[in-house]
This record gives sequence, C-alpha cells and structure tokens, in this order.
Amino acid sequence: MIVEIGHFALILALVVAIVQAALPLAGAARGNVAWMEVGRSTALAQFLLMAIAMAALMHAYVTSDFTVVNVIENSHTDKPLLYKITGVWGNHEGSMLLWVFILSLCGAAVALFSNNLPPALRARVLAVQGMIGTGFLLFILLTSNPFLRELPPPLNGRGLNPVLQDPGLAFHPPFLYLGYVGFSVSFCFAVAALIEGRVDSAWARWVRPWTLASWCALTIGIAMGSWWAYYTLGWGGWWFWDPVENASFLPWLVGTALIHSAIVVEKRDTLKSWTVLLAIITFSLSLVGTFLVRSGVLTSVHAFAVDPARGSFILLLLLVAIGGSLALYAVRAPALKGGGLFAPVSREGALVLNNLLLSTGAATVFLGTLYPLFLDAVGGPKLSVGPPFYNKTFVPLMVPVLVAVAAGPLLAWKRGDLLGALQRLWAAFAAAVVVVLGALYVTSGGPVLAVLGLGLAAWTFVGVLAEWTERLKLFRIPARDSWRRARNLPRSAHGMTLAHLGLAISVAGIAASAFEVEHIDIVAPGGDLPLAGYTLHLDKVEKLQGANYVADDATITVKRGDAVIAVVHPQRRFFPLQQQTTSETAIRTNFLADLYIALGEPDQAGGWTIRAYWKPLVPWIWIGAVFMAFGGVVSLSDRRWRVGVASRLRAPAAQAAAGD
Repeated sequence: MIVEIGHFALILALVVAIVQAALPLAGAARGNVAWMEVGRSTALAQFLLMAIAMAALMHAYVTSDFTVVNVIENSHTDKPLLYKITGVWGNHEGSMLLWVFILSLCGAAVALFSNNLPPALRARVLAVQGMIGTGFLLFILLTSNPFLRELPPPLNGRGLNPVLQDPGLAFHPPFLYLGYVGFSVSFCFAVAALIEGRVDSAWARWVRPWTLASWCALTIGIAMGSWWAYYTLGWGGWWFWDPVENASFLPWLVGTALIHSAIVVEKRDTLKSWTVLLAIITFSLSLVGTFLVRSGVLTSVHAFAVDPARGSFILLLLLVAIGGSLALYAVRAPALKGGGLFAPVSREGALVLNNLLLSTGAATVFLGTLYPLFLDAVGGPKLSVGPPFYNKTFVPLMVPVLVAVAAGPLLAWKRGDLLGALQRLWAAFAAAVVVVLGALYVTSGGPVLAVLGLGLAAWTFVGVLAEWTERLKLFRIPARDSWRRARNLPRSAHGMTLAHLGLAISVAGIAASAFEVEHIDIVAPGGDLPLAGYTLHLDKVEKLQGANYVADDATITVKRGDAVIAVVHPQRRFFPLQQQTTSETAIRTNFLADLYIALGEPDQAGGWTIRAYWKPLVPWIWIGAVFMAFGGVVSLSDRRWRVGVASRLRAPAAQAAAGD
C-alpha cells in the first residue's frame, strides 16, 4: 500500500507541476496577482508530494519489499542498513527520483524565501521551475518508474553494486545533485529575466546566493567523489578525467564564472547579457551530465548504463530546455545593455579575464569529453581522450587564473593600477621564489612543471592573505582597530578569502602528486616492501567474514627504521552474490603525506601483490575543497543576503509616491 501511495504521489506531483508551469506564467503576463500566487502554493505542494514518494521508496528498501522491481535489482536482505538506504539512489530510477525531489526542494525554497522578490518575477521563476519538473516527472513515470511491482516476489534481491557499498556514497550523490539541480534556480531566474526583459543589480543579488549555495554543494559532492575513488578503487589516483567526472566538473567551472560575473552586474551594472548566458549554460551542462550518465553512451564506474530509449527521452528534454532557453536568449539578450564602463586594467577586467579563462577551460573539457562520443556516433575510429590531452590544454589555461586570483582583488573598480597591485604582492612573489627553490633542492630538480605548480600555489596563497591583510590594515594600525575592521568587513569578503585560500591549498596538493613514490611487488607473509624510507612488513593474511562479503585481510606493520609507525589492514573483499571483488585500501596520513597500501591478488607460491604509494600533500586536495566550500557558506551568511533588496528599492519609490 505504501508503494502505491508513493506512485500516486508522483502522478499528483506531475499534475501540480503542470499547473505550476502554466498558471503563474499566465498570471504574470496578465497582471493577475491571484494566479501569480499559485506558483508558491504549487511549489510547496510539489515538494510535499515528492517527499512522500521518496519516503515510500526508502521504506520499501529498508523493509526489503521484494515485490518492488527496483528493490529486487538493487538490494538484499543481508545488506547493512546504511547500504539499503543508499541503494535508493544507487540506481537509475532511484537517482532520478532523488534528482526531481531536490528540484522540488529548490522550488519550495524559492517559494518560502522570496518575499522580497517582485511578484511577477517570482511567478515566472517558479513557472520555469514547474516546466523542468514536468519534463522530468514525465520521464520518470513513462520510462523510469521506481514503483513497478513484480508478483510473485522472489525470495531475495540481487544486491547493490559492491563498488557503491561505501559510506562515502551515502552523501556523495545527494550533495552532487544539490549542486546539479540547485543551478536550476539560477537558470529559472535567467529565463524569467529574459521574459521580463530586465536585468539589474537587484537581480544579480537575488541570483548570487542561489548560485553560491549550489556551487558549495557541488564542490563538496565532487570532492567526496574524488575521495571515494581514491580510497575505494585501489588505483592510487584521485582524478582520472573520466567522462562522468568531467560531467560534474563542467557545471562547476561555469558556475564559478557565473558567481564572479554576477558580482560585476551587482557592483557595476554591466556584463548583464553574459551573466544571463552563463546561468543558462551552467544548468544546461548539468542536464548534459544527466544525459551522459543515463543514456547508455558511456561505460564508467559512475554511469548508469540504461537502454537507449531513456537516453532519447532525456535528449529530447535537453533539446527543449537548452534549445528553448538559448532561442529566448537570442531574441531578448540584445535589449540587455550594460551600464558601467571600465578600463581593461580594473577589478571588472580581472573578473572578465577570470570568466574567459574558466569558460575556455570548460569548453576544452567539454570537447575532450564529447568528441570521442561524436566520432563514434558518426562511424569514425575509436578514440580515447585521457589525461595527456587535459594536462596540455586545460592546465595552462588555469595558470593565469591563479595569477589573477591574487592580483585581481587588489585592483580598483572601473580603473585600476596594475603596477601598484603587483608591488603590494612582493610577499607573494618572495614566497613563490622560496618555494620553487626549496622544492628544486628537496627533489633534486624534480619535475619542473610540478615545482612551478607549487610556486604558483604559494603565490596564490600568500597573495590572497596579502589582500586580506590590506583590507584590515594589519600591522599598520593597532591590533584592536584591525580586529574592528575584521568584524565590520562583509562576510562575503571573508568567504572570498577562505575560498581562494582553499583553491591555493588544492593546487599545492595537485602539483605535489608528481612527486609520489610507487612500489608494487609480490610479498610473502613475513616479507618486507621498502617505500620512501618506510618498511612495510607483511605479517599475515587471513580470511574475515563480513555482513555480505568474504575478505582477505592483510596485517601490515609500517616501520621507519626500528620504530613502528602503524599497523594497517588493507583488504580484498569478495561479494558472492554479485561474484565481484573490490579493494579496501589502508591509508596512513599525517596530513602532509599519505601512505597508501592496497592488497592485490595472491600468487601460487603464497605471496600477495601489494601496491604501495607515498603521496606527498595529497590530503591538501580535499582540505582545500573543504576550505572552498566553507568560504562559500561564510559568504552565504552575509547579512546582505538576508536583507530585502526589493523592499529597500521599493521604499524610496513608495515615499516619493506618498509625497506626490
């Protein structure tokens, strides 16, 4: 009965979404306030219905209801409770339900926190949100229904993919979808603005918090996915330029550009048309990622390989959403004329440079991801685009971005002094030189590009701190006065500093990955494996029985000289139900470097393959990502986002009208 309630809630949600898409839009066109207000009530109703559907499917998983086909294919009675819950979105149908649930959550958030929006703009935003919901609810009900029954039910299910049975997967997809789908709000604001034909600084201020919140969630989601791949797959890598990884990275890149572009619209009333286009492209890339993962055109550990009919339906949705919004942009964008003029060397100019480089980088990744698929579709030769392509094309584009991150905020609006800004970055230049020389000495002239990458990270980190201390006049005025300036500084400024510091930290971790040491060998129990000054002693390998797997558990003592540093336990897990083996790596970290150990296959003589790596600074990759996301959260807490822009703008007009 609960399953039927969930299914019926989905159908009702579709009906509500259709009403939400039509009535508020008509009300805004006719000036009918009652019709416009329907958008808020339908958005809240749709969220409630989607919550019921989500809860119904989760109940079916938790109770192992094997009358539901989706539960049969992705769960098992012996599976731990956590993985029963994560199994809800560890498959195509459930993940799409989560996708639309988060879409309805975004619509409800707009309805609840939009009291300061002009009623017509709010109605149009919610109507566009309803159109997106209509399309994806139709997709679920017609091609991907998670509530289909199978009678009589089997005794047990087939279980979740063992690779996905990991605690990190409990949170990675929800955060990723919060980012993916959250950008729909910026998209809806862009389309609504095009319909109205008006974009101003108030519009930019309304868009920025929604974009920033989505960007924070996507940052955490990508970082979680990278960390999961690092410690779960046993390959020793954290990023593989996999097409599905690229699918999440693309909206992140363009979303970053959108955040910075919206600043220019808000501060200088220019770059309006470009900012609207970025909002459209950001969500469009999220939709492209949805197509890549679910169309069956990719074979990836991350992808849901489904039948092409579903891919065709999503492709049709893409054509309608992306094609329709771009067509509207082509018609209405010429009317969005920018106001403020600025010199090339200025804060605006630095932000434009940031936008151009990030957009070009996104285009490079997009080309590398889709070109092999396009070539295969037209009958061309099989082609693989891997790290060498991205290292030679994408990485050089990011170098001037990092240079500008330090120098740009020191430039004045409208017209800046580049020489003066560079002079204030003497400490950053000195830090970069010291780091480069120190790295060359320690690594005996190691990979030059990696050393320069460390120097660039030092330049960015110290440069960002220099800009922050400049704001506070640190060391130039009494500490009490600097503290007062810090308290009065907008939180968005502190958030920007934290996010840019996080970027520098991640870049340092990425650059240092070139210095890792790897040793792979077959070791018998009682044998040793040397690695970067450490000795890994294999004590024993024994069988362990897990909840739904059997593990080969190795006991390895890590020594440095005669001192025991740690005892670690890498595993190979065999899942009988799926007849699949996974790796459970052992990672010992001091946050300056990781000892990464994976247990491989045994040989006939009783030895075991051990893959061991020493990875300097690799934890900084994820520490930096946390800093970036936290910086975004600090910016979101800025009081300006909680004060009604529209009410402040309307107040003078109302007073003037009263005076007349």
